[in-house]
Formats: sequence, C-alpha cells, structure tokens
Amino acid sequence: MAYDDSNIFARILRGEIPSHKVFEDAETLAFMDVSPISKGHTLVVPKVRARNVLDAPPEALAAVAVTVGKVARAAKAAFEADGVAIMQFNEAPAGQSVFHLHFHVVPRWVGVALKPHGGPMEKPEVLKEHAERIRAALV
Repeated sequence: MAYDDSNIFARILRGEIPSHKVFEDAETLAFMDVSPISKGHTLVVPKVRARNVLDAPPEALAAVAVTVGKVARAAKAAFEADGVAIMQFNEAPAGQSVFHLHFHVVPRWVGVALKPHGGPMEKPEVLKEHAERIRAALV
C-alpha cells in the first residue's frame, strides 16, 4: 500500500499538529502519545516517509532503534518503572492504526494494568509534565 502524507504523524513531523516532544534529532522524533496506555507512553517515529517496518529503509530502522533505546532508558528512569514494553505493529490486521512507522515505548509496573488502546485523550498539562520528566532523564 502507498504511504499517505495526510497521516497524523506526518502532520506532526511537518508541524501542522502540535505534540509534546521528548527527543528529536536529524532522523527521528519522539513525542507523547495523546491517548497513553500507561504513564510516560511515548511514540518514536522516523522522519522519512515509511508506512511501517515492511517498507522502511534500513537506515531509518537503525536510527529509530537508537532513539527507542534512549527514550526507553529515560522513560524507565523518569517514572521509576519496573520495565518498559516496546511495541510496533505492521498493517491493520496486526494492530497498526496510524500508517507511519512508529514504536510505542510504554513504561510498565508490576501489578499495574495497561489502559485500553485508543482510550481517552490525556490532559495536555499531564503530557507536558511527562515529556519534561523524560527529557530530564535523557542521557
């Protein structure tokens, strides 16, 4: 399937839609998920046009992997999480709902269930505070 330039993550990358940025470099952007399934739920996307892993150039996958690692370590530290889940879906039957390659970085705690995917939007001030915490923990 073809890449759709009107997807929400492409629009965030172009600055058409605001986001709570956590990290940015020449190849990637990390920002807070507006409907988080846990405290600190962050999305990492490449800046190239890639629908998912199935059509992404190897160099984009490598850059995203580096950023995912940085964000995962920072989110775990910032929220004193017991672990971090990294999730990535390819095409609708696998659970992908936004067709721009993205990885979910989801802090996890023993005994704490995840919220439903696609649940209510978090308050902007909470997302801002979570982004600040993760940025402060980046090393």
